[in-house]
Amino acid sequence: MLILVYSNLICRMKKVLVIMAVGAFIASCGGKKEEKKEDGFKMNRTKKEVKVTATQEGVPVDMNNKGIGSIKSLKLDAEINKELAAAGKTLFESTCMVCHTTDTRLIGPAVNGILERRSPEWIMNMILNPDGMLKEDVIAKALFKEYNNALMTNQGLTEEQARSILEYFRTL
Repeated sequence: MLILVYSNLICRMKKVLVIMAVGAFIASCGGKKEEKKEDGFKMNRTKKEVKVTATQEGVPVDMNNKGIGSIKSLKLDAEINKELAAAGKTLFESTCMVCHTTDTRLIGPAVNGILERRSPEWIMNMILNPDGMLKEDVIAKALFKEYNNALMTNQGLTEEQARSILEYFRTL
């Protein structure tokens, strides 16, 4: 009887820990900086350096996949728009770096070289419509599985903001 009570208590504790972990994950997405300072307590995240390649992801590379969303066609200029890219870098650092970095796998994939793995339309649709992409897009579903079922949060960005982030990705 004591063993049964003990195992029920452990099961409940596991559920509470899982709920707390999910809540912490959701609360952390979309933050402004990696470093937080609250009441004199400084928290630093350490990152494990893992260079990402298409073969490490285990996710198909399909440059013809445009994704699911409003972006059906996108023509990139030969020259990078430095002003737009600078705005995209600022936006990326304030909105996306909680889950993504340029060269290191984190909660989500590293973005360096993303234009060699995904079409510009796919990238824009993923930024603007992550929920719809996850429901219907094969690559988004594969990324979801590859990254431990971590959902990409819809940040509510405009098409112009998403385009600036894409332009920043071109500089990497």
